[in-house]
Amino acid sequence: MSTPDSFGDRWPVADVPVVALATYLIALSAWVALVSRWLPMPGGDAGASMQMSDPGIPEAMALSNGLVGVVLYLLMWGVMMVAMMYPSSVPLFRLYYRTLDGTSRREKATRVGAFVGTYTLVWTLTGVVPLLVNAVAPIASLSTDHTGLLWGGTLLLLSGYQLSPYKRRCLRYCRSPLGFLVSHHRPGVRGAVRTSWAFSTFCVGCCWALFALMVVVGSMNLLWMALVTVLLSLERVVSWGERLARGIGVAAGVAGVALVALAL
Repeated sequence: MSTPDSFGDRWPVADVPVVALATYLIALSAWVALVSRWLPMPGGDAGASMQMSDPGIPEAMALSNGLVGVVLYLLMWGVMMVAMMYPSSVPLFRLYYRTLDGTSRREKATRVGAFVGTYTLVWTLTGVVPLLVNAVAPIASLSTDHTGLLWGGTLLLLSGYQLSPYKRRCLRYCRSPLGFLVSHHRPGVRGAVRTSWAFSTFCVGCCWALFALMVVVGSMNLLWMALVTVLLSLERVVSWGERLARGIGVAAGVAGVALVALAL
């Protein structure tokens, strides 16, 4: 007499893309937190009552509230990076998981956690940059007094970087991470941290100029966040991503020249 198929026979657990599902779920949760404004604002109650989507406001509020403001800003920035970067990082996380064949489930979970955690930490730390820039040149006042020059100059910066050889190099790593992961693979949890840190620097190098534009137009502006997320995801995932990156560079250059010319 034949026995009924077990659940594992009908639905092989090994075939379920657990890493991908977990990554998408975390990214979705981050978007919900941002849209619903569940995160504490860098300026506390005052920040919650202000238009945090305006250029330079989150950074100004964070700096005016000392260490607590900076910590809350970095928390907010980290959640933003999870929401924006995780969807296009699914291939990277899954490939790293596959390099761990032959290890136990516990070891895989620990090392994948270390890899993803380091990746998230690196992107969270990039939030220090807009704070430092804002401390030297307040974005809010520049956006009010010199909007055309600020936006135009940022677009020209984006254009120059999008068309640069370093952008192409970083983008190729992000688009095809397997070679990097295999050549830089190190054993153990420390190895996972080192590999992730090394790869994350290229990932930041691939996308930082788009984030610079987002900060200038408003780092908490959900529409711009969504637009930048779509652009950087397409660059990294679709077959014509490199052409898109060059197209963004050309379009940003034309728009930047026009804005600067109108502002002068």
